[in-house]
Amino acid sequence: MARKGAAGGKTLRGRGGPLMEALAQESVFSPDFESFEAEHAPVAPWLRELRRDAFDRFAKTGFPTPKEEAWRTTRVEPITQVPWVLERNGQPELRPARLPRGVRVASLRDVLAKEPETVRPHLASVAGFDRNPFVALNTAFLGNGVLVEIGRGIVVEEPIELRYRSGSATEPRVAHGRVLILASEGSQATVIETYEGNGGGPYFTNAVTEIAVGDGAVLEHIKVQREDARAFHLQTIAARQGRSSRFTSQNVALGALLARTDLTVSLEAEGSECTLDGLFVGSGTQHLDNHTMIDHAKPHCTSRELYKGILDGKSRGVFYGKILVRPDAQKTDAIQTNKNLLLSGEALAHSTPALEILADDVKCKHGSTIGQLDANALFYLRSRGIGESEARALLTYAFAADVVGRIRVEPIRASIEASLGLRLPGSAGVLGVTR
Repeated sequence: MARKGAAGGKTLRGRGGPLMEALAQESVFSPDFESFEAEHAPVAPWLRELRRDAFDRFAKTGFPTPKEEAWRTTRVEPITQVPWVLERNGQPELRPARLPRGVRVASLRDVLAKEPETVRPHLASVAGFDRNPFVALNTAFLGNGVLVEIGRGIVVEEPIELRYRSGSATEPRVAHGRVLILASEGSQATVIETYEGNGGGPYFTNAVTEIAVGDGAVLEHIKVQREDARAFHLQTIAARQGRSSRFTSQNVALGALLARTDLTVSLEAEGSECTLDGLFVGSGTQHLDNHTMIDHAKPHCTSRELYKGILDGKSRGVFYGKILVRPDAQKTDAIQTNKNLLLSGEALAHSTPALEILADDVKCKHGSTIGQLDANALFYLRSRGIGESEARALLTYAFAADVVGRIRVEPIRASIEASLGLRLPGSAGVLGVTR
C-alpha cells in the first residue's frame, strides 16, 4: 500500500514491510500494488503468493540501469519519469473469432478466477521474473491477459491473431499484458501478436508472452510492433520446447520511441528445432533493442537465427544474441547472423553476437556486420538508368525482404511490406505504395 512518509513522499509496502526508498522515488505506477490486489480478490493462494513474490522482487531490484550489462545500451529513464496509470481494459481483439474444436482462446483473468490450476504449472515458470524487473512488474500486476490452448494433435489452419491497440488522449497509461500459449503434443498452429497505437498520448506496453511447445508440436509465433511514435514498448517472450518440436519466431519492430524485445528459447529435449527471424527499422530518434538467448540444453538440437536492422536519422539499434550450449548438448547445430544497414551518418548500431559452448561435439558459428549500402550495387543500378534515390530504395528494400519474405502468413507479410514502402526513404514510389 502506498503510505505517506515522514518527508511527505510515498513509501511502497509489500509483504515484507517497507520497500526500498530508492524504489519509492522511482516507482511512478498507479494504482499501487495493494489496491490492485484488492480489486482482484479473491484469488488462489498460490497466485496471491506469486504476485507478492514478483512485486517484492521488483522492489528489491528496481529499474535496470546502464551499469547492468544487459541494459548497457538501453536507458529506461524516460519510462521511469512518467506518472503512469494502470490500464484496466487491456484485452486484445481476437482474430478469427471462431476457432476449431480443441482450441481455446480465453481471458486469462477469467481462467485465473474460475480454474487457476489449469495454468499453474506454466504461468511464470517459462518466463521467470528473477532476472528481469519488467517481467517481475508484469507478474505482480498479473490480470489482463490471454490463454491460447491448442489440444493434442490439433492442426489449426487459420492463424490466431491477438491485436492490441493502446493509447489514451487523457492520461499516460501502462498495460501489463500477459499471453500464455500451450501447444500440446503433436499440435500445429500460428499465433500472431500485433501491437498498434490509436494516435493518443504517450503510453507504455509492458508485455510478457510464455510459450510451451509440447513433444512433436509445431508452433509459429509472429510479433509485429507498430506502436505510436511516443510509445514505450517492452516485451519478454519465452519459449520452452519438448522433444522433436519445432518453434519459429518472427519478430518485426517498426514503431515506438523506445522498444525492446527479450526473446529466450529453451531447447529442453532431444531433436527440437528453433528458428528466430527478426527485423527492426528505426528512424528519427527511435531506440530499438533486441536481446535473444537460445539455450541448447539437450543433444541433437538445431537453431537458426537471422536478425537484420535498418537505421536512419539519429536512431539507435541494438542486437545482443547469445547461444548457450550446455555440457550435455552434444551434436548441437547452431548458426546466428546479425546484419545492420545504416542509412544515415548519425544512425548507430550495437551488435553483440555471443557463443558459450560447453560441449565438444558441436557445429556452431555466428557473424555480425554493420555497414552502408553496397557502393558497387548502387553503381550498377544507376548505370542501368535508375535514379539514385530509387536505387537506394530498391537495395534497402531487398535487404529487408530477406527476412520479411520468410513470413508465410500472406496478409501479415503484405502489411509489413506496405509499411516498409512508407518507412524506407524513397521506397513508396518505387514499390507502388500510396499513403
